[in-house]
Amino acid sequence: MSRVFWDANLFIYLFEEFNHKDLSKRTIALRKRMIDRGDQLLTSTMTIGEVLVKPVRVGDSVTSRFYEDSILGSALVIPFDLKAARIYANLRATRKRSELRPPDAIQLACAASAGVDLFITNDSRLDHERVPGIQFVTSLDRAPL
Repeated sequence: MSRVFWDANLFIYLFEEFNHKDLSKRTIALRKRMIDRGDQLLTSTMTIGEVLVKPVRVGDSVTSRFYEDSILGSALVIPFDLKAARIYANLRATRKRSELRPPDAIQLACAASAGVDLFITNDSRLDHERVPGIQFVTSLDRAPL
């Protein structure tokens, strides 16, 4: 069993399958494989905020509730707490400002604070980040199926 952290974009691919056909298929296959292996899915509270933007923007409270309930029912949701904040500060302080955007640093900090085996994103800028507390960071296209 592995602890696998998903960046927000993977959940968006699951929820908006009609908009992201190939990425959605890959994400669905990845999730099925994780279930088969008994892997634990983790994400952060920031992910919930990110996936709620679109339904909140259009005033769709039913979809907002569905997205939130789906994430809470399938993933361990990591808060941006003091431990994560300290990791975040270290990440931002040790990298050039242009290399690591604040939202990315928050996601990585939450994952590192939980101690994960794999962090999966579709942001190629994060593909080879080295963060204590995360064994591997990879893009969706390189994620093990």
